[in-house]
Amino acid sequence: MVVNETYTLANGVEIPKLGLGTWMIDNAAVVQVVKDALDSGYRHIDTAEAYLNEEGVGRGLKESGVNREAIFVTTKLEGDIKNYEEAVKAIEKSLELLNVDYIDLMIIHSPQPWANFRDGNHYFEGNLEAWRALEEAYEAGKLRAIGVSNFEQVDLENLINNGKVKPMVNQVLAHITNVPTDVIKYCQSQDIIVEAYSPIAHGAILDHPVVKEMAEKYKASPAQLSIRYVLQLDTVALPKTTNKDHMKSNADIDFTISEVDMNTLNELPLIETYGDDQVMPVFSSQYNKK
Repeated sequence: MVVNETYTLANGVEIPKLGLGTWMIDNAAVVQVVKDALDSGYRHIDTAEAYLNEEGVGRGLKESGVNREAIFVTTKLEGDIKNYEEAVKAIEKSLELLNVDYIDLMIIHSPQPWANFRDGNHYFEGNLEAWRALEEAYEAGKLRAIGVSNFEQVDLENLINNGKVKPMVNQVLAHITNVPTDVIKYCQSQDIIVEAYSPIAHGAILDHPVVKEMAEKYKASPAQLSIRYVLQLDTVALPKTTNKDHMKSNADIDFTISEVDMNTLNELPLIETYGDDQVMPVFSSQYNKK
């Protein structure tokens, strides 16, 4: 099953190909969600400082009964942190809230503070300061891997050219109709694993007529087709759900989309709205437009 499959990061650490996203799951509810995911075979849990649920994720890890060493835990340094001292404190706070001795992957959540997302300023100096804190925590063994999220090529080049450790991961918004192909190709050329968050576009893709018709062809649901699609782009898939049955279904994707059908999906025009999520910077930015 896909929950048992992994990619290998540049430093040799294995990262599960399928993870569970926990955005917008509150701290109390996420405890059971994490336990359900681990009970369903997931071994990759993705959270963030900005989600305000790290403590609940940590409780879920402990209460699951699954060995800590078997679970890959990702969290994110708040995008607004663009200096070394704040980054150091935030890393320690995440370790404390998660109640773990180490974090498997910690990434800078955004190259810009959220209020200034894609405003044309790349905050090169601030990102290098935050990156230095992540590098030091990585070298100290507190983090097994470090990376970024929502970074464009120029943002990545800043860290590659001026940092000590190359980013190992770039987590980006990617789903059918919306794939940042150039960024993905650049990352893959640099041995940077790409993670696809919102692979089912927060549900906005599920009623797409082409997706629905093609899913039927593969005897799959639109969600299953969407997750298989991003996996076949050689990215990590991070679908989010609080429903245990959906967790199991999302992992039951033992089929392969043909090259012809992948090309068809690649050519679909961008969906026009993400519903309520349209207000979030990553869903409204021109960065995401084809």
